[in-house]
Amino acid sequence: MSHQTSDVRRQLALLTAVTALAAFAAMPSPAFGQTSLSIYKDGRVVVRQTIPQAVTKGRNTLTLRLAGLDPATLFSPDSAVTVLSARVRYPSTAADALARAAGQTLSFVRSKGDTIKATVVRADPPQYRLPDGRYLLEQPGTPLFPEGLVRTSPEAEVTVDAARERPRIELAYVAQGATWEALYQVQVSGSRGQVSGTVTVMSQALRTDSAAVQLVAGQINRARASAPPEREMRVEAAMVGAPGAPAAYAAEEAVGEAHVYELPGRFSLEPGVPVTTAIFPRAGVAVTREFVVPGVLPWRGWLGQVPLEPNRAPVQVWYTLKRVRGTAFGDRPLPGGTVQLYEADSGGRVQLIGEAAIDHTAPGRDVRIQSGDAFDVTAERVQTDYTQETIPPSRRGVPAKQRATASYRATITNAKPESVTVDVRESRFGVWRIVDSSVPAEKISATEMRFRVSVPANGEVVLTYTVQIES
Repeated sequence: MSHQTSDVRRQLALLTAVTALAAFAAMPSPAFGQTSLSIYKDGRVVVRQTIPQAVTKGRNTLTLRLAGLDPATLFSPDSAVTVLSARVRYPSTAADALARAAGQTLSFVRSKGDTIKATVVRADPPQYRLPDGRYLLEQPGTPLFPEGLVRTSPEAEVTVDAARERPRIELAYVAQGATWEALYQVQVSGSRGQVSGTVTVMSQALRTDSAAVQLVAGQINRARASAPPEREMRVEAAMVGAPGAPAAYAAEEAVGEAHVYELPGRFSLEPGVPVTTAIFPRAGVAVTREFVVPGVLPWRGWLGQVPLEPNRAPVQVWYTLKRVRGTAFGDRPLPGGTVQLYEADSGGRVQLIGEAAIDHTAPGRDVRIQSGDAFDVTAERVQTDYTQETIPPSRRGVPAKQRATASYRATITNAKPESVTVDVRESRFGVWRIVDSSVPAEKISATEMRFRVSVPANGEVVLTYTVQIES
């Protein structure tokens, strides 16, 4: 009998436990705020917050802590909620706290161990009443403020109109206080390279413990001056439910004419502490290198005579990363940033061989950068001849034209153990032409010509050409 009673008790206990567990699972989970930040390169931050505060249908007035709020930019992404007004009080200064303390008695520290009490009549101009009824017309010491007089974070009094009841309220606004930088590392080996990319978020005033972060790349105009950021802008944030496994790299999508990069996971940001994350997996890329001697012709204006002395001409080194559509790297839009080029020496140690800035680059568009000037490939150029003549007008009433003809000699020296090809280029606006050259001229645009010069290993080549300009 006792054995049966024991079994019944165990079954009842099990049933009670299962019932309690089911009831617990059916209970609504506690609501937490969510924060999402879109950071722009110019320091703007779009702050989106879901605040676990229910609103009733009609007008509601809420007191909220919204860090870095510019009230003119406040709105609700929820189409059922309209922001009617917002009034912001920022963290207290000593003057603010004294003004709020009018009529209250405070303690003032005059020196170590010396404290006096006085009633604040008014802060500006300073008027303080002592316990014996006398007045001081200057501050009696360093005030000690009670907690109720000091705002440690901004407080916003926000009035909204809700078309229907909402269990929480969604708000968004534009603040200042963070920016970002993209950096690409390319390890070059012959005609191939391995490219990786990172972004670094830099906070000047923004602090958050856990927020979803997006980076916005594109030319986003600014039409109004933003208020300067607070010394520290703390955005309160928490997650809803358990976090899932974050993606390994940034997800990208086009929004309007900009591109948005959703960084994986959630981020803790604090002023002065940069945070770096990879935005795409390392990818192979075809790499080409060019040597370019820039032109000597003026873009506009008259072509003049110059001293007959050879001038050192820079030999620029250009690298092109081929971004073929249909490849992982070619199909990816790249936010503007800095490209660093590395190459391994004979000991396998990678060395920085170039660095340049790039603009935002659309999918399928090659990346072309100037890494610097060549060391072993050099050039000198000299003007060897110059004439100027007047061309008679074609008919009466038409002014005569001037024609300038200049000849140049470019000497290109290659100290490398292998041959190289060097482009000598000339560009100019208007009517001009190459009338003679030792290497055929190639027209690459309406304003630019080039000579492709092959220079043997440890050798030298002389290029001569004559330019004619009319004006």
